[in-house]
Amino acid sequence: MTSENSGREQDGATESFVAHRNLLFTVAYEMLGSAADAEDVLQETWLKWAGVDLDTVRDRRAYLVRITTRQALNRLRTLGRRKESYVGSWLPEPLLTAPDVAEDVELADSVSMAMMLVMETLSPTERAVFVLREVFELDYDEIAEAVEKTPAAVRQTAHRARAHVAARRPRGVVSRSETRDALDAFQRAVQTGDLQGLLDILAPDVVLLGDGGGIKQAVLRPVTGADKVARLMLGGLVKLPVAVTMDPAQVNGHPALIIRLDGELDTVVAVRFEAGRITGLYAVRNPEKLSRMREETALSR
Repeated sequence: MTSENSGREQDGATESFVAHRNLLFTVAYEMLGSAADAEDVLQETWLKWAGVDLDTVRDRRAYLVRITTRQALNRLRTLGRRKESYVGSWLPEPLLTAPDVAEDVELADSVSMAMMLVMETLSPTERAVFVLREVFELDYDEIAEAVEKTPAAVRQTAHRARAHVAARRPRGVVSRSETRDALDAFQRAVQTGDLQGLLDILAPDVVLLGDGGGIKQAVLRPVTGADKVARLMLGGLVKLPVAVTMDPAQVNGHPALIIRLDGELDTVVAVRFEAGRITGLYAVRNPEKLSRMREETALSR
């Protein structure tokens, strides 16, 4: 190959990678729950992609997704071992997202904190198959190549993963305005120290999960029950000897709250909302997981 042809090949590889970068990041993030690890996967994907003879590639998008999936699967198995020694509850890394993510209902649902935690209960291969089939709508043959299984095996895995997720995902469709209204009520109650107001918006069996990663103080085990969660929230925030602000934001495609102490980003609180009440609160305090809260992350299908 001449240097001129080599240059054109490299330009073509770069152009294709850039065109699909947001998609590839979204695939990796949904599989890993970590933006930092997703970025590492993208770097590994680029290194492999740059060495591919593009003349042999029929569908560049599918090929790139295949590389990304394999790299993410390798990393997911490593992450599983890392999570076993994690201090306290592990929560996905929250992303500040643009309004267009929320407008894509299926994408927003798939990257919500609640759904990401449900996907944590799948095996690595089940998670890959579920993400590629249910979120990105790849056909079984494409998925089979990505996870190195037969199409028949992939169909069985997809069926098993769908049933597993369906039994654990939030019930019913909740509008963004309903979630936003519930979050507004929650915010008002916390800021005014209104215990009854909190109890009115929290489901009786609400669960609070906190992720401090052993760096920041957070509840080490899930806290269950409206009274316990309400008193913990009020006691933990209202009595702090610093200025506390709570600002609404779009996090992982859904309304959430950003808590700042003396103007410094401290906690991101995402919610799970069902049947008119908040059923889950996910509070991420680990500073290593808050770097994506400074600017919007582009996600796409």
